[in-house]
Amino acid sequence: MEVIMSITVNLRYKGRSGAAKKFAEEMVSSGTVDKIRSEAGNLKYEYFQSLDDPETILLIDSWKDQESIDVHHASPMMKTIMELREKYDLHMTVERYISDDSMPESDVDFIRK
Repeated sequence: MEVIMSITVNLRYKGRSGAAKKFAEEMVSSGTVDKIRSEAGNLKYEYFQSLDDPETILLIDSWKDQESIDVHHASPMMKTIMELREKYDLHMTVERYISDDSMPESDVDFIRK
């Protein structure tokens, strides 16, 4: 059985006076998010607002492999993203995860479907 690994990056954007939310909204309204989602190898590109800190927006960005991420980083959309980060004066923290698609039997009872 072939194991397929993916890479998920959690980016937390933090700003002031709603800047992170405005950034995410502009990413969506400008069509940039749709373009990223249509890139080869993109599995997920989704924003969430923190309940603990309304000045923080979480982006869950998931890719098939590192090559897909490298192609994305070389794309014209990265210039747009970087310009918007500057426009909204956002600061970031980043966490990177390699998938583990297995589900131990001991965890199955705790998942409500």
